[in-house]
Parts: sequence; C-alpha cells; structure tokens
Amino acid sequence: MHCGMGNPAPSHGLTTSLYSRQPSFVQRGTARIPLNNPKVIGVANSRGNRGYQEDFYAFSALSLDPEELRVTVKKHHGTDWDPSALPEALARQVLFVGIYDGHGGSTVSQYLRQELHGFFESADKSHVPEMLEWAKELGGYFRRFRGGVLAPWANPDSPDAQHKLDLEARATLAFFEIDRMLAIERAAKECGATASVVLLHSLDNPPLPFFTAEKLALTVAHVGDTRVILTHVNHGTITPMTENHHADTRIEAHRLRKTMGSGLILDSFGEARWMGALANTRALGDLKFKPFGVTPEPEVRSKLLHGPDYSHITLVSDGVSSVVSDDEISDIARGASTPKQAADRIISFASDMASQDNLTAIVVPLAGWGRITGPDRTKAYRERKLTDMIGAERLQRM
Repeated sequence: MHCGMGNPAPSHGLTTSLYSRQPSFVQRGTARIPLNNPKVIGVANSRGNRGYQEDFYAFSALSLDPEELRVTVKKHHGTDWDPSALPEALARQVLFVGIYDGHGGSTVSQYLRQELHGFFESADKSHVPEMLEWAKELGGYFRRFRGGVLAPWANPDSPDAQHKLDLEARATLAFFEIDRMLAIERAAKECGATASVVLLHSLDNPPLPFFTAEKLALTVAHVGDTRVILTHVNHGTITPMTENHHADTRIEAHRLRKTMGSGLILDSFGEARWMGALANTRALGDLKFKPFGVTPEPEVRSKLLHGPDYSHITLVSDGVSSVVSDDEISDIARGASTPKQAADRIISFASDMASQDNLTAIVVPLAGWGRITGPDRTKAYRERKLTDMIGAERLQRM
C-alpha cells in the first residue's frame, strides 16, 4: 500500500503526505506538503453529548494508474488529458479525503479510517469476478446482482474486461472489497458506517496542489448520510455532491421497491427505519442486513472544476447536517482565516444547536479560498436560531 499507516492523528484521524510541484522547486522536482497542516485541510470534531466517538476520518495522497485517470477524465468530462507530459509520480497523484460515521459501534468506521484509502490503491479489475461471487453468496437482494458499473469486468474472458477501470468502478470495487474483508469480523454483522470519499486530481501542467490548481477533476463516492458540499466563490452558493441514502428518499425508495418490496417501518419518533432498524439503506458493514438490500455500492458523482471559481469543499457527519443546513454550513465557513478555523466554526454552531450525535467537519480549500462574494445570506437566520436555543435552555431549567 503506497500510503502505509502514515502518522495517526489523535484518536480518530489518519494522514499521510501530499507531494506536488511548486514553482520555486521546479528544478528540484517536488515539494512535500503535509496534509495535517490546518492551513491545508481543516478538521474539527466532537463527541457531542455521546460518551463515545464513532466518527472517523482520513486523508491521503494516492498513487493511481495515470492511464486510468486519463480514461476517467475523458469518460466523465469529455476532456483530453495527457499524463505522458508529466513526471509519472505527479501524474499518478490523487488527493483522498474520507469521512466515516459509525452506528451500532465503531468497529467499521475505525476500519475505514485505517484501510479504505489503501483499498482504493490496491483495487484491481482481476478481483471483480471473485468479489461478485462473494456478493451473490449473500443471497436475497444480491442473488440477482450483476455488478452494476463493475459488470464489464465480471467475465475475465470478455473483450470489455481488457479495459481500464475508471474511478467510479475503482470506488465501487473498493467499497465492496471492504465489506468482503469485514465479513470475518463478528461485530460488523451488527454495526456499520456511512462514508463519503472525495478524490481530487489536478489536470494542470505542471500539476499544482489542489488548493491552487486551475483545473481539477472532482469525484465523490458516497454511501449513507454523511455529506459533501461544494461552495462557489459567487455568493457562496452551493452544489451538494451527495444525497442521503434513506429508505424514504427518491433514489433509495425506487431501488428498494424494485428489488425488495416493502421493509420501511416508522419508529416511535416517526422516523423511517429500513427493516425497523437502519436509517441508511447504503452502508459499509451492517452485514446481516445485506440480503435485505443494504448495499455498499456507492453513488458516484463527478465534476470538472475551475479551481478559482470555488472556495472550498466541506465534508460533515450527520451530527452536523441534522441541525445545520447545507447553506448555513457554507456561510459559516466564509471569512475564516484558515480551513481549521472554518471547521471549528461549523462544529461550534452545530453544538449550539444541541446536536445529539458525534460531530465532524472537514474543510478542503480550493483556489478561490477567501474570495466569496456577496452577503452572508443565512446570518440573520442563524442568529435567530441561537436566540431560540437560549430560550429553550431557560425553559428546560424551569
């Protein structure tokens, strides 16, 4: 595994180093940029009112096949990118940022922190047939599973199997392989984790770090209800890059009705639970629920970015998103001096909103960092919410 274990951050994070070409180091090759610098990537988290931590995260510099990256850019963005013009080590470089929100225990989310980025690097198309056989053995929902985006590589003798994986297929294979490895872990039958992974790949020549790059390919692979939000420089408007995978949402309701019929039950609070137990119908782990349609198959979205048009990308766990809207998350970060300060602000506000869950926010700056135009449109609304919370606290003490 290219990344290895890196240097563990305190209790819940994993980081390695990103190598990229800097103008002052052109003649010497590359400069080392540490990802755990709070000016490079900002992270904040809290246990909230829980006595334990189930939120984890990781960021890493992956080394992937440049030809696979070329195929991905051509397929999803219609852009011809020539990796042969770059030093191979730089052409292969992709930033990986993952956020993992455990439920029922921390076994799965901790395993993702340690291993998922490595599975992204080691995924190989030759693994697809064996992985699909394992999935079919799960039965139920997976008895008729043909592999989705991995179908071209299901038969190693077919002409399609000679093609390169793209990042969507690589992410799908990595997520399934994680579940296959977790199958030997007893705790993973009863607990699971949602996950959102951001992949950023510079298309500049020479390649620039993600936070100064002019042209970036963004890929997001996602299961569950962790969220990824892209913030524009223009008025701080947002592009959500994920959709919650709850049984009563449009995409999941259609998928589950088509294959499983009914399994949606309302709990005592009126919240939808699949099979009466799970909020999320796509997750890693939760192995005893796999035959009932709980799939590790990620929803993958891609976008070609002109870096200066975007301020930052934010990843949050549902402890944040359950009490703070996407627009509020975007506005809270504006004006922060560093990504770390932005992440701290998001967690502080979510805490003030009395979130009942673990809280994690990750802020990844882009070339437009610090240049958001227009007014803070949710400021007055946030101030009212804070005032209302003070009143609610007084009533609780009476």
